Amino acid sequence: MTLEAKNRILNNLQLLKSFGYEYHENIDLHERSKEMTFLPDDLNELKKIALNCNLCELCKSRKNVVFGEGSANADVMFVGEAPGATEDETGKPFVGRAGELLTKMIERVLFVKREDVYIANIVKCRPPGNRVPTLHEANSCKGFIKKQLELIKPKIIVALGRTSYQYLSEDENTPISKIRGKMIDYKGTKLIPTYHPSYLLRNPSAKKEAYEDMLKVKSIMDARND
Repeated sequence: MTLEAKNRILNNLQLLKSFGYEYHENIDLHERSKEMTFLPDDLNELKKIALNCNLCELCKSRKNVVFGEGSANADVMFVGEAPGATEDETGKPFVGRAGELLTKMIERVLFVKREDVYIANIVKCRPPGNRVPTLHEANSCKGFIKKQLELIKPKIIVALGRTSYQYLSEDENTPISKIRGKMIDYKGTKLIPTYHPSYLLRNPSAKKEAYEDMLKVKSIMDARND
């Protein structure tokens, strides 16, 4: 095994440790890897780590890591499932047809600019064929989304779709149709699940319910500003 390969393994183990994984034995890490013992309290530095992440197999098929974008001071943060084909090409979240619909939801219902919210995904790399991320893939990425939420400190989190809601709430059993629009506590922050824009494109009749969910988000925003 080359020194480069050994360093990559050590860095990956350190990154997993920063996500909360524990080891049975201490690992003797060299100086080069010490910076990986924790995730930085800075979005730009966090992004640099994410861009070089190879903790799961998705790193082999991705074109770009889709870290997230928007205002670091956003009151509302949207969390989706994983990048699609257009996002993988551009490195930006929600820029395909689903992204266009999300932008309309933000600007026409919340009456804020897209750049004034923050948008990210549970998983930062595109799963092949846009399949649902596996448990391993989601767990490998969970440190990034948790740190983004910690740094941005949004007043409201909108979970877009079942996968996003499942990994944020750790509720694996409740269907999104049963929980959408309800207000849930996420570490002291209001979390509201709703349908993923991709689902709305396939099921236009559900747009009315998603609109109602966004109106609830708007009412919370307005109440905080009174």
